[in-house]
Formats: sequence, structure tokens, C-alpha cells
Amino acid sequence: MKNKKWSILKPGDIVDIVAPGYPSPLDQVADGISYLQNWGLKARAPKDMIQKHFLHANVDEKRFAFLKVAIESPDSKVIWCSRGGYGSNRLLPLLTKMKVPKTQKILIGLSDITSLHHFFAQEWGWSTLHACVLDRLGRHALPPELEKELHGILFGDVTEVSFKNLKPLNAKAREVKKIKSKVVGGNLTVLQSSMGTPFEIDADDALLFVEDIGERGYRIDRMLEQFRQAGTFKKCDGLLIGDFIGGEEPATGRDNFKKVFIRWAQDLDIPVWSGIPSGHAHIQRALPLNTPCVLVNDGKKFILNIETGAVIEKAKK
Repeated sequence: MKNKKWSILKPGDIVDIVAPGYPSPLDQVADGISYLQNWGLKARAPKDMIQKHFLHANVDEKRFAFLKVAIESPDSKVIWCSRGGYGSNRLLPLLTKMKVPKTQKILIGLSDITSLHHFFAQEWGWSTLHACVLDRLGRHALPPELEKELHGILFGDVTEVSFKNLKPLNAKAREVKKIKSKVVGGNLTVLQSSMGTPFEIDADDALLFVEDIGERGYRIDRMLEQFRQAGTFKKCDGLLIGDFIGGEEPATGRDNFKKVFIRWAQDLDIPVWSGIPSGHAHIQRALPLNTPCVLVNDGKKFILNIETGAVIEKAKK
């Protein structure tokens, strides 16, 4: 499906806050709302968005209802997830019952929100933004320069995100001169949970981005092996390795991620790069998904330039 674009923000625009997975503490939701107000935006969250539940921010039906309202509300431009955690994939069967929205909004979040990113992209053609959840932004846990970049993306001052420190991990990557593609993906564990379902990630003619937290090396290896056996990599333009943190080995107290990714770079018949600082680490750069991108080798380094996916409105004469 051809990718659709979202509209840049202006002061006074409305942001709908949703909690499709885990709950955020109420004070962090309030802090997130205050943060967006400082950007000149009007943020709103349902009064009973967060309720006591043994796993999620609310029961499935409520979480979906709030998400549906955010998707269909004619007066808002943004759907910002308060937190990741777990739970978004339980809402996908309910989303299939909706008609394709006439107007696209910008979905923002990461981790568990990966389920929504690839559903909106594959089913509706939306471009979305893999970026920090709202409770983290409200806690000022994002470095100031990245807050500025995120603001620039949303308000149209930044029209392209550039990643300039890509490291080729195999010969296929080193041989690349230029690739025109798009980026899909997100959290590796969440992507794995889509395998064998109607919502399985489609990486054909795309650069597949993956990141994760708290997964040991053998688990990462096992997930990638499932992708290979399922054929996910067959028509994939390349693999982009994001941030992987946690998952230290009990015997050494150190992770073995580097060994795992070097092994996979040699095993795969597609180019593999590391160096995308997006995921669960302190540095969480915004990563546009399902938008046109170009990965080039300028003779000295590999650079990935990704369009933000925004419609830039021309000034009236």
C-alpha cells in the first residue's frame, strides 16, 4: 500500500494520549501533558485511561475504545502513546474491524507500540514515528538535542532524519553504493510475536530495523533464526541494528550482542549495518517508519537519510 503522510503541527493543535499497553503513573501522564503544553499543544487523555489491571493500563475493550476515539477524532493530529510495555498486539484483531481512516495522524511510540506501527503501515499505509513514549518525554529523560529534533520533526522544521554513523557488518553492506527503500520494524520481540499471524511483519523491499531490551544473546539469535526460516529476509533490502541493552550473561555479567550480530551478518545474504541509536537506551533518536529513505556510501561512510513522512504545507502568498 502506498504510504500516506501526516500533517505538521502548529501551536494549538490537539494531541490524543493513549495507553495501549502498560500503565504510566498518573503523575507521569500529567507531566507529559504539561510538557506538550509547553510546546503550545493541547494534550488530552481519557479520565479513566489508567485503571487497575493485573497486566495492562486497562481492559482490552477500554484500551481499544480509547485508541479508536484517538484515531477517529476529527480535531486531533497526533496519537501519542504514554508507555510501551505489553498489550498493543491484543488490540490488532479489533483494529481490523475498523474502516481505513480517511485522515492520517502521526502515531508516536516505541517498544510494544511496534505492533501498532506495522499494523498502521501494512493495513492503512500510514507513515509513523518510532520515538520516545510520552511519560519519558515528560520526565525530561530525552537529551535536549533530541527533544529539539523531535520538536522540529513534528512542527516541520526538520524534514529529513540523517543517521551518519552506520557501520557495515558484512561484505554485502560494504559493497553497497546506494539503496532507495523505506524503514520498517521496531522491537524485535514484538516483531517475533507477529510471526504466523495475519499481522506478520512484511520486510519485502524494505530496510528492517530491530532493537530490544533485556534479551540475552541466545534469545536474539533464536528470534533472528525464526525470521530466516520464515523467509522474512528473502526480499529484504537490508538489516539495521538499533540499540540492544540489558541481557547480560549470568556467567560473565557482560552481553554477547556483538558476537551475535557479527555471526548473523556473515550468515545473511543481505547487507547488515549497526549504528542506529534508537530503542530503549538513553539516546532515543526519532526514526520515521514507512517513509522513503536513501542509504548511500559517499566513499568514506554510510549515511541513511529518511524522510519524516510529513506533509509540508506551502505558505499562502
